[in-house]
Amino acid sequence: MIEDFSFSNFKSFKDLNSLNMTTFNSDDKLSDNFIILPTGEKVLKSKAIYGANASGKSIIIKALNTFISVVKNSVKDHDAFNQIDKFRLSPQSIIESSYFQLIFRLDNMRYRYGFEVDQGVVKEEWLFLKKNKREVCVFERESTNITHITKKYFKEGILFNEILKKSKESSNVFRNNSLFLTTLYSFGGNLSTKIVEKISSINILSGINTSKLNEEAKKSLDDENAKDFILRFLKNADTGIKNIEKQKFTIENVEHEFVVSKRNRYSEEGEVIGDYPFFFDTNESEGTKKMFELSPFIYSAIKNNEVLVIDEFDAKFHPLITQKIIELFNSKENKGAQLIFVTHDTNLLSSSLLRRDQIDFVEKDKYGASHLYSLAEIKGVRKDASFEKDYIHGKYGAIPFLGNFSKLLDI
Repeated sequence: MIEDFSFSNFKSFKDLNSLNMTTFNSDDKLSDNFIILPTGEKVLKSKAIYGANASGKSIIIKALNTFISVVKNSVKDHDAFNQIDKFRLSPQSIIESSYFQLIFRLDNMRYRYGFEVDQGVVKEEWLFLKKNKREVCVFERESTNITHITKKYFKEGILFNEILKKSKESSNVFRNNSLFLTTLYSFGGNLSTKIVEKISSINILSGINTSKLNEEAKKSLDDENAKDFILRFLKNADTGIKNIEKQKFTIENVEHEFVVSKRNRYSEEGEVIGDYPFFFDTNESEGTKKMFELSPFIYSAIKNNEVLVIDEFDAKFHPLITQKIIELFNSKENKGAQLIFVTHDTNLLSSSLLRRDQIDFVEKDKYGASHLYSLAEIKGVRKDASFEKDYIHGKYGAIPFLGNFSKLLDI
């Protein structure tokens, strides 16, 4: 589970900002919406991110996606760090490093991993673990020098560092534009493999660009358990679909595979007389297609206690559908999956659905820098307040300041 993701000097975010997934205070309202860890910490099951257009909401998701991509690919992709774009509206930011750090849980351990990078070169990198109440340094790095390694927890790092000292080709093995963690992962290190694979399991989806999601959803129909979940998901969403499957058709002597949905056919007396197949891609609504595309990722997150991040969550969805998905993640039965989503749907701003610490806002200041903050940080907000009404009226900020649109009629 993610406890915190922090970053700075990335696109419209100049200063250090944190997406915090821990509870803000001792408020136990909606207690099913968080998980109490063995150590006593409370981690949220879902988080909503609101803000005006161009405020920087999607950039938070891009920052996390960039972090994951660099951790996965910095060894094999020499240009992996080029996707880190600094804050450009300040001369000082151009010469400073960009910072990324993720705090997460793995095997009952709390890990804190991060790095600083400038001009495609790693300046610092670190990994700490916390068992019970004491945090221990696993390794620290400055440039290409490993300044500290704890043998007890990182034997693979000790061994690799000894090889580096003896190797005349060490500069080719450990580059200044690759992460130490990723390097050890590429050599099959035990802890590094666990961490990189756990970070890589975070699924980041867009609610608008769905072509790749469609292919993944089609593949998931080969798994009977996943297919059963998808079908039940579509049925519960009142799509009218009774079955869904892949079928092969021969067109001009070439075999093609299509997803087919089936609905009941009725007699004039209203009795079911069979079913009728439809080609899913061409006959179903955009909303139904999105449900199909998201459902296997929801299934995987719930089944494997993974993190699912969705940008433009409410695109093409009825508000009741998004509400039910959030309720699914917030349910008592969910033992470790997390949902982080960007939305404009103010219907979800309800004290009966989300806690104050489950609602974040993004706002740009007059210097063009984005800032992320939680509703729980705003003083004077009651637990049972009308979050939606107060947000629309600008009480929490993070709304657009609109001009006089009627003047646009004077062309």
